Amino acid sequence: MTSLDADGPRIRGAGPAEDAWRRSSWLGGLPRRDAREALGGVARLVVVSPHPDDETLGCGGLIAEAAALGVPVQVISVTDGEACYADDPAWPPERARAVRRLELCNAVAALGLPPSAVVTLDLGDGRVEAGEARLVASITPHLHTDDTVLATWRFDGHPDHEATGRAARAAAAAVGARMLEYPVWAWHWLDPEAGDPRLEGAVAWRLSASARAAKRTALQAFVSQRTRDGGAPILPDRVLARFERDFEVVLP
Repeated sequence: MTSLDADGPRIRGAGPAEDAWRRSSWLGGLPRRDAREALGGVARLVVVSPHPDDETLGCGGLIAEAAALGVPVQVISVTDGEACYADDPAWPPERARAVRRLELCNAVAALGLPPSAVVTLDLGDGRVEAGEARLVASITPHLHTDDTVLATWRFDGHPDHEATGRAARAAAAAVGARMLEYPVWAWHWLDPEAGDPRLEGAVAWRLSASARAAKRTALQAFVSQRTRDGGAPILPDRVLARFERDFEVVLP
């Protein structure tokens, strides 16, 4: 995530508390599927993330499940999240880039992946939409026909997230790979009771206790996003609570 999120047309205010999502008849009514069962036929999982932490927030549990099953996983980090605190002189892009790359490395290790599983594209935090064609061209060489590609939802509410989802879908189509999407910021602006018709076909993939524990540890790696001296962090407890569920939502 990045501080630019606050500029998105739907990402305003505090968003629904997780208690509202726990009571949501719409979310509770999504079809459930065991994540390990769903990953059983996956040859390789490729997770495309607009900023370091989105992969862990949106599908860190699925990454951990895949790693535990011996399914190869590659994480493509589109930007380094260097604009996370663009208004804070204590966080120039050079510092943010270095810190967030290290945090991502620590997070994927907690999920069971080696550092070599991460590919960083450094396409510019907040500038993904402007370079969408370049992103398609950057992702495509990393994909194989038998891959399952997971990227942020095309309607997630943040321009970097939406452009990443579109580009990943185009790249997957170019090689004939299977494409799935995961919401991240949608939990901030969706109505817990109404959902959204564009989430038609979404499935809640149930996580094992070990995958949930790995995801919790991975989320702790993003210290720069959870705490901030003299300012509001990107991931306060209220936001993190949305990603501590015993399932993750995936849509085709």
